Amino acid sequence: MSDFQATEMDDAGELIPVNPAIEAYMRNLVIRTDQPVLLEMEEFARLRNFPIVNRLVGVFLKTQARMVKAKRIFEFGSGYGYSAYWFAKAVGSNGQIVCSDSDATNHARAKEYLSAVGLWQRIEFHVGLAQDVFVQTGGLFDICYNDVDKGDYPEVWQMAKHRIRSGGLYIADNVLWHGRVAMKARQDTVVESTAAIVEHNQMIFDDPDFDVFINPIRDGVLVARKK
Repeated sequence: MSDFQATEMDDAGELIPVNPAIEAYMRNLVIRTDQPVLLEMEEFARLRNFPIVNRLVGVFLKTQARMVKAKRIFEFGSGYGYSAYWFAKAVGSNGQIVCSDSDATNHARAKEYLSAVGLWQRIEFHVGLAQDVFVQTGGLFDICYNDVDKGDYPEVWQMAKHRIRSGGLYIADNVLWHGRVAMKARQDTVVESTAAIVEHNQMIFDDPDFDVFINPIRDGVLVARKK
């Protein structure tokens, strides 16, 4: 039996990269931060079925940002500011997170949440297509974070990799795509998105200018450090 065949699957027939009991244990280690606004953001995601990175990945993002002493971060796809919350905590009062989202209601909600915790002054939030916002924003970044529509992942990588400073990071969420990247039989409804993520991941691992790994928690988080 191959490794893929032996991997645990959920009721939907998707691969589970990390045993749910292990993920639950790790979440319990980081759940002690009971900031009311953070809890409100997480409850909103639960009630609306809004995709956020969740607490475990949020702490991971904050840690990565602090490790490279990030002060300027670009987010391709910010939603209502959940990942920006963690990055903003990392960059400090002189840091800047450039956010992008095509939905103006997400901008308003992000402003409400992040203002309540004193982080909004670290945010520059643009309403529009992430790729367009990126082109219109000059300079290098310590981190480029990718969480847009999955079919756009290869394009975003090609844009972002030239705008990351030496020693900086490219981070992408959902790179295991519920295990579909490792399954030979892919669901027809998401086959194009799956193919795009597979292409995206392979391009990065093949790039000699970056050191790369994938953290398999939740839906897979890719981290690539520019040499």
